[in-house]
Amino acid sequence: MAGARRIRVQVAYDGTAYHGWQTQPGLPTVQQTIEEVLSGIEGKPVQLAGSGRTDAGVHAIGQVAAFTLENPIPCMNLRKAINRLLPEDIRIMTVEEVEADFHPRFDAVAKTYEYKIWRSEICPPMQRRWVHHHPYPLDEGALIAAASVLEGEHDFTAFAAADDRDEKGGSKVRTIFSSEAWREGELLVYRVRGSGFLKHMVRNIVGALLQVGCGNASREELRHRLTPGCGIRPGPRAPARGLCLISVEYPVSLTPSGSSE
Repeated sequence: MAGARRIRVQVAYDGTAYHGWQTQPGLPTVQQTIEEVLSGIEGKPVQLAGSGRTDAGVHAIGQVAAFTLENPIPCMNLRKAINRLLPEDIRIMTVEEVEADFHPRFDAVAKTYEYKIWRSEICPPMQRRWVHHHPYPLDEGALIAAASVLEGEHDFTAFAAADDRDEKGGSKVRTIFSSEAWREGELLVYRVRGSGFLKHMVRNIVGALLQVGCGNASREELRHRLTPGCGIRPGPRAPARGLCLISVEYPVSLTPSGSSE
C-alpha cells in the first residue's frame, strides 16, 4: 500500500458509558468510537487494533492501539484532529509512527493494572465512577500481605472467566512480575504488573483478595487457587469501575521513529 503509515497511539478513557474496548454490534465501545473518527479522517474504513480488551465499565490511561493510515497529516495535527472529533470521555494522549509490522497486542511484553477501593463510609460523587466503594470491615493487613501470593508464573484458570478464545486451547499460564496493595488516604490500592492477563483475571484477583480481607478465605486458600486442576470456579468478581489499565510495555527495539510530543 503506497504511502501507508503505521500509527501507534496511547489512549485514555473513562469506560463508564462503554461496553468495553472491543467493537460489538449495536453497542457503544471505545474501539468502534475511535474507528469511526479515524475512518472519517481517512475517507475510508480504518481498523484499530488494541493491546487488549478491557471489560464494560473499565477505564484506561495507558491503553495502546495501532492503525494504518494513508493520510499524510503530521502526528501532532492528527492527534488534535482525532481529539476534536472524539467524545470528551476518550482522549488520544500520544501519536507516533512505528514500523509497519507493529502490533499492540502481540508485541507487548508487560501490562500494569490498578484497582482502587474507596474505604470510608461516604464515597464522594467525583470518585464514584473510578472506585469500588467498600466501606465494610476489612482486615487490610491480611489483604496487603496476601497480594504477593500471586507473583510468579502460575496457572490462572481459577481466576479467568470463560472466553471465546478458549476453544483454541490456549494456555492460561501467566507471569505476574509484581502484585502489591497499599493504603493511600481513603483508598486501598491494588497494582499488578504481568506478562498478560486473562478475561476478568484482575477483577477476580481483587475479589479473592477481598475475601481474604473479609476473613472468608486464607492466604493458603488463595495460593491453592493457583494449583493446576484445583477445580475452584472464578469469583467473586470485583466491580469493573474500580479497574484501570495503567500502562502497556514494549521492547526497547520498538522505539517509535516519530512522535506527537
